[in-house]
Amino acid sequence: MQHHLIKMVNHGRLFFAPLDHPKRILDIGTGSGIWPIEMAPVFPEAEIIGTDLSPVQPNEVPENVHFIVDDAIEDEWLWGPNHFDFIHTGHLSGSLPSFKELLRKCFNHLKPGGYIECHEFDPKPKCDDGTMPPEDPDQFSEYALHDWCDLNIRSGQIADPPRQFRVAHRIARWMREVGFVDVQERISKVPNNPWPTDPHLKNIGKWTETNWLEALSGWSYKPFTALGWSKPEIEVFLVDVRKSVQNRDIHSYMDFYVVTGRKPLSEEKDP
Repeated sequence: MQHHLIKMVNHGRLFFAPLDHPKRILDIGTGSGIWPIEMAPVFPEAEIIGTDLSPVQPNEVPENVHFIVDDAIEDEWLWGPNHFDFIHTGHLSGSLPSFKELLRKCFNHLKPGGYIECHEFDPKPKCDDGTMPPEDPDQFSEYALHDWCDLNIRSGQIADPPRQFRVAHRIARWMREVGFVDVQERISKVPNNPWPTDPHLKNIGKWTETNWLEALSGWSYKPFTALGWSKPEIEVFLVDVRKSVQNRDIHSYMDFYVVTGRKPLSEEKDP
């Protein structure tokens, strides 16, 4: 569902990096493996590897696709430096102690001239027309999606090791800091429900609302229990979160970031 949603947001595109006959492609946090599978016919000569902590990918896949159980935060990767032509990441918010450190590892394992591309939501709700109630830092707000986001941030801060929940708006800066050049940042508005009048955005909002409602419990239990909440307390709170997501009178949205960067060639100097 999320893969289809993101393809709609990106107008059908799987990637934006200007790739030229890549031979080795890595998808970190591949999940169901659908991104490598759809990339396979686009680059039939490339070896496409998807890594994840869980072996939930299908067994029957294109010949040039391979899935490996691997943890990208480990110091030692299965491949040496300067190995990949393209590295893709998506939906890693809340999964890593340091997204910047992952970018540094990707930099080391990309060939000179190779590209990285990160697809991430910034889950902090935004609004441009004043219909969304303001956030109250001292108590629960009238719009429970504010509180859901803030509680996830707090849970990530106390986790051992800590987990970064909001990363999307920092990725471009981190890419430049670890050495990437030609960094490009694309930001798309993703409505949280079908409130827009624009047909394309309304359809995206319909899919986003369904994604929220179906995934909310799965996203919430681990971080909220880490904060000391009981399961009944979590479910009572999620009732209000679902109501806020479904409220058509509140025109909230999330920003979706696509950030690309290139590892400079050896003869290039950083600007």
